[in-house]
Formats: sequence, structure tokens, C-alpha cells
Amino acid sequence: MTPASRGRALSPLTRPPRLRPGARVAVVAPSGPVPEERLAAGLDVLRGWDLDPVALPHVLDRHPTARYLAGTDEHRARDLQDAWCDPDVDAVISVRGGYGAQRVVDLLDWDALRAAGPKVFVGFSDATALHEAFALRLGLATLHGPMAGAAAFLKDAATQESLRAALLDPGSVRVLGSDAARPLVPGRARGVTAGGCLSLLAAGIGTPDGRTSLRGALLLLEDVGEEPYRIDRMLTQLLRAGLLDGVAGVALGSWEDCGPYEAVREVLRDRLGGLGVPVVEELGFGHGTPALTVPLGVPAVLDADAGTLTPRTPALR
Repeated sequence: MTPASRGRALSPLTRPPRLRPGARVAVVAPSGPVPEERLAAGLDVLRGWDLDPVALPHVLDRHPTARYLAGTDEHRARDLQDAWCDPDVDAVISVRGGYGAQRVVDLLDWDALRAAGPKVFVGFSDATALHEAFALRLGLATLHGPMAGAAAFLKDAATQESLRAALLDPGSVRVLGSDAARPLVPGRARGVTAGGCLSLLAAGIGTPDGRTSLRGALLLLEDVGEEPYRIDRMLTQLLRAGLLDGVAGVALGSWEDCGPYEAVREVLRDRLGGLGVPVVEELGFGHGTPALTVPLGVPAVLDADAGTLTPRTPALR
């Protein structure tokens, strides 16, 4: 593990190779269950990009008692482990979020994953726990992007195109932003992208994969189904833990089903405005539609006034 210290800014992480036509993509379910028809539709989208998707054996499982989980912890971990360690697999994509990724992290053989070499990992929401583990344990850049069985991915062409470009033509992705993006706190900053789902980042504090510092980070934050007071509580937890000390800037995504957005905005302004760094809102990633694919662990420039995030290197090499 290579944890960041409080005195050192985040460094760019190792970027995995971009995908080529015919690349094998493993679809896994480390979190919640997915309906079979949504899995089939997601595989069809990936095939349409001239990729070779394969669903791991336990993707359609459901835990015998905890029905919010896609199978047992051991089976979910085994699928992820087997996919990553298969030399014929070039990328691993979560099929959906929900809950459960934290329960598999400690069941993975991280030495074996490291020996398998860098590969592409895609997911968001509950997959934030895996993004953090890949960053801290493997030093690997990942893609905060839509899952193969997510409703927004299956029905929204812009969401699909953002992921397709990130995977197959990463050099074409020069500027990330949305028409709705605007400054919550104006300014411009450089840093290394990190973050994801706010509730998962807060839940990771104090765990083996919880960060102790985000110094120098361009921090991505978004969430779904959280009332404004809970967003306040989680941001306050990050602040009190010192996790936001020294962040370079903050990019805010969607806050689907989190109450009236004006109320959410006031919480974000209150809790983040005092950091003294640029903050841009509604950048277009997360649970909303469309949802941009954003690389984690790469150097980038955040321009809150322009409403853009510009990676300084392609997400994949």
C-alpha cells in the first residue's frame, strides 16, 4: 500500500492501456444485483463497440438472505479476482452500484492483482470503494464511469459515448464539462483527480482503504438519495477528519433525489466555500443523465469559471 501522507500532494497514478477493437471486457457484480435483461442490454452495447464482453459466473446471483447483494461476498470477490487475474481480460466493468463493494475488498488477493498488471476498471457509486482500493493498494488510475447494467447507460447515447471514447479513443477526450456547469466558487486550479461518491468516501474514513489526505487533489463529489442534512453531515466528517486540508479544487457532479437542489447547493456552499479553492457545480458526472466518464488519478486542470475539467494526459495510455 502507498498511502498519501498529510504533507505530500497526490501524485499521478499508473494509467492502464487503452482498449483496442476485440478487447475482452469482464463484467462483474461486486455490489447489488442486476436484472438479467439489463445485463444482456449492457453486453450488447459493449459488443456494438467491437469489444468482447463476458459476464462472470456469479453476476446474476442474489445473496440468499441479504437480497440487496449480488450473491455472497466470496462469490462476488472471486469473480472480480478471476477477471482481473485472467491474462486475456483487458478491462473490468461493474454491472451496477447499490451496496456491497466494501464487503469484498478485504477478500481480494491484492498481491495477485498487482502481479496481473494494470488493467482498466470502470464503475461509480458504490464502486468508489474499489476505486479507492485500486488507487491506494495498486497505485492505479481508474475510470469513474457508468456501469454496464445501469439504466442511464442503457438509455442515454451521450453517457455511452463518453465511456466509449474514454476506453477506445482516450486522446479525443480533451475537455470535460456540461452546459449546466457553473462556478460555486470561482477560480482555476491544477491537481490530480480523486474522489467519487460522497457517502462511500465518508464511510471509508478509518478503514484500510480510507485516505488520510487529499492534499493537491481535484476532488470529485456526487451522490444519490441523500437529504441535505446528510450531505452536510458527511462533508463535515471529511472536514473534521482533515481529509479536505490542502485540496486544490472541487468538482461537483449530480445530486439525484437529494432534495431540492437549491437546498443542496446551500449545503455545498456552506461546507466547501471556506476551503478557499475553486469549486464547480453540475459538472455532469455521477447518477444524473447524461453522465460523463471521468478519469481518477490523472493530472488535470479545473476551471470553475468555464465549468470545465481538462485532463492533462489521456485517461488511458
